[in-house]
Amino acid sequence: MSGAALGLEIVLVFFLALFLLHRYGDFKKQHRLVIVATLLAWYLCFLIVFILPLDVSTTIYNRCKLAVNSSPAESNGSYVTLAPSKQKCFKPWSYIPNGIMPIFWRVVYWTSQFLTWILLPFMQSYARSGGFSITGKIKTALIENAIYYGSYLLIFGAFLIYVAVNPNFNLQWNQLQTIGIAAANTWGLFLLVLLLGYGLVEIPRSHWNGAKRGYLLMKTYFKAAKLMTEKADAEENLEDIMEEVRKVSESIKYNHPLRKCVDTILKKCPTEYQERMGRNMDDYEDFDERQNSYPSEKSLVKLHKQVIYSVQRHRRTQVQWQILLEQAFYLEDVAKNETSATRQFVHTFRSQEPENKIIQYFYTPTVEWYWECLLRPWFYRVLAVILATFSVIVVWSECTFFSTKPVLSLFAVFIQLAEKTYNYIYIEMACFLTIFFLSICVYSTVFRIRVFNYYYLASHHQTDAYSLLFSGMLFCRLTPPLCLNFLGLTHMDATISHRNTQPTAYTSIMGSMKVLTFIADGFYIYYPMLVVILCIATYFSLGTRCLNLLGFQQFMGDSEMTSDLIDEGKELIKREKRKRQRQEEGENRRREWKERYGNREDSTRNRVVHTDQKESSFSETNINRPLSKYTRSNGRTERDRIELLQDAEPLDFNADSINDDPLELDSGR
Repeated sequence: MSGAALGLEIVLVFFLALFLLHRYGDFKKQHRLVIVATLLAWYLCFLIVFILPLDVSTTIYNRCKLAVNSSPAESNGSYVTLAPSKQKCFKPWSYIPNGIMPIFWRVVYWTSQFLTWILLPFMQSYARSGGFSITGKIKTALIENAIYYGSYLLIFGAFLIYVAVNPNFNLQWNQLQTIGIAAANTWGLFLLVLLLGYGLVEIPRSHWNGAKRGYLLMKTYFKAAKLMTEKADAEENLEDIMEEVRKVSESIKYNHPLRKCVDTILKKCPTEYQERMGRNMDDYEDFDERQNSYPSEKSLVKLHKQVIYSVQRHRRTQVQWQILLEQAFYLEDVAKNETSATRQFVHTFRSQEPENKIIQYFYTPTVEWYWECLLRPWFYRVLAVILATFSVIVVWSECTFFSTKPVLSLFAVFIQLAEKTYNYIYIEMACFLTIFFLSICVYSTVFRIRVFNYYYLASHHQTDAYSLLFSGMLFCRLTPPLCLNFLGLTHMDATISHRNTQPTAYTSIMGSMKVLTFIADGFYIYYPMLVVILCIATYFSLGTRCLNLLGFQQFMGDSEMTSDLIDEGKELIKREKRKRQRQEEGENRRREWKERYGNREDSTRNRVVHTDQKESSFSETNINRPLSKYTRSNGRTERDRIELLQDAEPLDFNADSINDDPLELDSGR
């Protein structure tokens, strides 16, 4: 089993990252480099989280083996008395041989840092660029990132000059590497605590509110009102951009040098707008640069960027509106079925997607009623209590993990108790649940937050390339400090536990933070205590109230604006529901008409077509007989007239309206 657990987790984590990326990204429409870069960033971050418990169990085994080998030398030099201790130090089932984990962590860590600080920012600018060629997009990306990269180089250069001039500092390459890692982890820890403080409260509360049917329905109405406003804004913005595209397309004709750029812009437009613009275009028309003013290539690049953004936003709002309608209809069905005496779940509308026969066989209407109306609320309440308990343990451990005598961090207590009995399965499960819960709190916040339309992760393949790359950057910056924080909570970090023991392979590549004592002994220990203040602020919804005061509508039960938006969303859902009902009634009537009169109409139509074919063939045979005779005679007379006109002398009337064609002359008479 040596190394088998590592290989198995590497494969499973890859498919997990691929599944999540498929849910949020669009493999068919987005660029392959964007998909590969985002997948690699997500995969490496998830891999660190899942592999770290194996590193902890392997480190505990190595410590035990080291203690067994060093104890006889300290006593009488005999190994006989340590036979019971040797029996305790058995290999864990997931043991990873020495030398593999340090190399593995170096490759994973430095690849993720290269992605987050160099490659992904460049690809973000490349993806948002409106250039028409690869060279143009690369040039735009380099210009946009010049300030970004230049600021880091300036800070690093100033630091190197200071170290070189000051004789008190004698830093080596390893120490400089440690300082760079500490700077990156400090930035990540600053953001980590903010996201963690929000997730520790919001995740249990969202599951508790998930058990309230009325709450979910009211929030769905609120979302519908906000989404309708955004949807109307996106449609209006798209109309304005398409009007600009139409003007540019009409001004730049087919033989203009910039026509290729216009064609590239037209390909990004929706199909109905392309057809509309194609009907209004002339076939060919010369242009004169002196008489007409044409847009420049820079303005076309800007227009291309606006078209990509507006089309993506319009498509996303349309898909989200349909999904929200389905959620609202389903929640209304749940509210109606709660009082059902038959205890069978009845849907107002049929599902638009084909249902799986296996799921349909087991998930019957009766089972669905018991789950949705009876069991699911209680399940969400129990889950919310469990998550709230984990949150309290995390907050307590974040405030007390620096205390080693006595050990106050509950996670460290659990790991040390398991370490005494060398129960590696318990150690790995405890480590996995701890770091998994921390990751859920942090990563779910990354998926939930929205910075206007600048950054937004939308499910059902509606996330744009810029947001996908930005999420990859955040994951790569948050995961290393998250793992260091986890090792500090469990006292597996020698800097926190102050024990002269073998460190984990992960902390060994980070280097000794004693180079920067004010960070190792100050910021890393006391800054996580800020999570208490953030949890209190999240519990009382201080951030939501501040955003509401600034004019950003947030869902608040005691707000008059929230009540107005709920009423507006309720009316919107009613209108869409009536529209859907009329459509289904029309389809049902057409289906019934076709089933009742379809065969009779088909037979009648076949008889009419057969009769028409007979009549048309009979009339053609009767008409063609005299026509052949008259056609031959008319052809002879026409040839005689042409010969007479050719023998006649030409007349010059000095008039342009005279037609020289003899056939047309005859027809004119």
